[in-house]
Amino acid sequence: MIKIWSMKKDTENGAKKKPKTSAAQLRVQKDITELELPSTMSTHFPNPADLLNFELIIKPDEGMYKGGAFKFTFNISNNYPHEAPKVKLTQKIYHPNLDHQGNVCLNILREDWKPVLNLNAVVVGLQYLFLEPNAEDPLNKDAAKDLLADRNQFKAWVRSSMSGRPVKGEPYDNVMA
Repeated sequence: MIKIWSMKKDTENGAKKKPKTSAAQLRVQKDITELELPSTMSTHFPNPADLLNFELIIKPDEGMYKGGAFKFTFNISNNYPHEAPKVKLTQKIYHPNLDHQGNVCLNILREDWKPVLNLNAVVVGLQYLFLEPNAEDPLNKDAAKDLLADRNQFKAWVRSSMSGRPVKGEPYDNVMA
């Protein structure tokens, strides 16, 4: 027979209590185990005990950004999945949907976020930004204008900026893998 009262008494007398796992932590744990990352992506957990803060590295193998390595930080609040994760790019790159502070223009991270979405949806959305930059909904309006005005010139500036060379006097980080 289990002695419930004595077990309770033991925990009150100094036995360590296991910290409660939040609903957000449980959901993130589920989302991470269901992530379907292609070989062009990887995750890194600076603190393996903290699933709510991690990094995603994307290395596109096609498109204008092929050959680059782009590191995003994910900061997930305890209100997840009711609140979208905060995602930032750690490098400064020339892209219409990423500003110079690393903010990401992706509709599912803003107005179109719904609790049924998961981390896999965000990862796919980020990957798509490198395959098809969207000049119609930009954060970097100059890059968007350049993409709409002359796609070939835009591609040349992307290649140059990825090597750390300035574009139109603006310096960029070298992101070549």
